Amino acid sequence: MCGRTACTLAPDEVSSASRYKDRSGRQRRPRWRDGDMDKYRPSYNKSPQSNSPVLLSHRHFKKDAPVDEFVLAAMRWGLVPAWFKENDPSKMQYSTNNCRRESLLEKKSYKDPLLKGQRCVILADGFYEWRRRDKDKQPFFIYFPQSKHTLPGSAGTQCDDVKQECLSEDETPKQEEDKDKETSWTGWRLLTMAGLFDCWTPPSGGEPVYTYTVITVEASSNLQGIHDRMPAVLDGEEEVRRWLDFGEVRSLEALELLSPKNVLKFHPVSSFVNNSRNNSPECLQPVDPNMKKKPAETASSKMMMSWLKSSTPTKRKEPEESSTAETGEKPTAPKQPKTAGPMQQWLLGKGTNKK
Repeated sequence: MCGRTACTLAPDEVSSASRYKDRSGRQRRPRWRDGDMDKYRPSYNKSPQSNSPVLLSHRHFKKDAPVDEFVLAAMRWGLVPAWFKENDPSKMQYSTNNCRRESLLEKKSYKDPLLKGQRCVILADGFYEWRRRDKDKQPFFIYFPQSKHTLPGSAGTQCDDVKQECLSEDETPKQEEDKDKETSWTGWRLLTMAGLFDCWTPPSGGEPVYTYTVITVEASSNLQGIHDRMPAVLDGEEEVRRWLDFGEVRSLEALELLSPKNVLKFHPVSSFVNNSRNNSPECLQPVDPNMKKKPAETASSKMMMSWLKSSTPTKRKEPEESSTAETGEKPTAPKQPKTAGPMQQWLLGKGTNKK
């Protein structure tokens, strides 16, 4: 399905990397919703219940805003329906991290947001999926094809020789012209996944919480060997615009955009990513899945390896003897070390086949 993602760009880079086209075809750079920039934290290993960058129509927050004007918001992964009556979202009886495109109109949790036009686009460097074979699970990192052979986490570059019409929400055409170079993004191309969101307010009172779910479809032909499902990917600015513009594109028409797309790339990564607490570039670094896994080191194994690497085995501590000055006896010749036993010889690589 889709249970783990990575989004390593800084907030201002996410804004530059998620530019879009409005109805007139003009490119625009979305700004962050007030206060949400501080709620987002870049991560190599995002799991449900964390906040992710989400693109959606500004009309959802400001009633007089154009429907085709989009903003960025930090939303919690795992949709909590507006009608949920408990004060603790963790008491929900079922998972809402993903929802199937085939059954969106059958479940109230998803049908209500869909028919209200509460469509969003979840942004990420890519997502992780696990291929299960027997008892083994091999993780993969899956993402859009990139124009440069770089891994996420490296900052994008500004393109001085590319002129594009790109306008941030609060800028005039003159300011737009001055910022052409600044907003031309040539860094990592973010994955754009279709989703639904809802706004839930705790019954006991408190701040409203915006949450989302990732819509999934059957896996494309190139991903079926990893998993039978994949996120509903929106490929290109026009698909993103149509999915988010609920004023021009009605819900049933928008669903036609959601189908398996054979456009994604992937590579195997280390099982290091299995633990959601691990958050470093190692999570998405390519590995050779055929390479024999190195056993995890323990304190005792580290001590043994240190001992094996030393030139001579550690000698046992001999009982302390009285000095010559105290006893008046002549010093005895030092004892010769005993010959290493069979086990010690084997550990040192000098063993024989004798038992």
